[in-house]
Amino acid sequence: MTRRQLTDEQWKLIEPFLPIGEYGPYPERLREQFEGMIWRFRTGAQWRETPGEFGPWPTVYGRFRVWRNAGVFTALLEGLIAEAARRGRTDLSLVGVDSTTVRAHHDAAGMLVGEDVMEALEEAAAEQEQARQKGEPRRDRTGSAAETGRSGKNAGASAGDTGSA
Repeated sequence: MTRRQLTDEQWKLIEPFLPIGEYGPYPERLREQFEGMIWRFRTGAQWRETPGEFGPWPTVYGRFRVWRNAGVFTALLEGLIAEAARRGRTDLSLVGVDSTTVRAHHDAAGMLVGEDVMEALEEAAAEQEQARQKGEPRRDRTGSAAETGRSGKNAGASAGDTGSA
């Protein structure tokens, strides 16, 4: 059996942030499944390689996917930061960003951005996020809404149009 990923004290902090499904009983192996997620990310292994002691890999992955989509991990992170602050144990100098999350073109290194450009970029990002939340259609480069039919193709092309004249 693989050694535990979390201490009992750590688990007591984490457990209240993990949701219980609306349907079905309380998952008896919740801790093992959560630790299976930790194991997977610590090792970099594929989900299929998750040891059986954490439960069937489709169950562990399915629970991870549902929680990811529901924002459970974001709430967990914010809750743990708040608890650390309450205990006076925050040290933001230890905060790091994983390189798989942040990507920039190599030409972006050392780029200086003026205040007006930065404000315009922040405004555009806020508008994009607001549009995403409202479910507005995506816009193309000209600013017009990209229209798609049921087939997912441009509405301007007719079904019988073969492209030859």
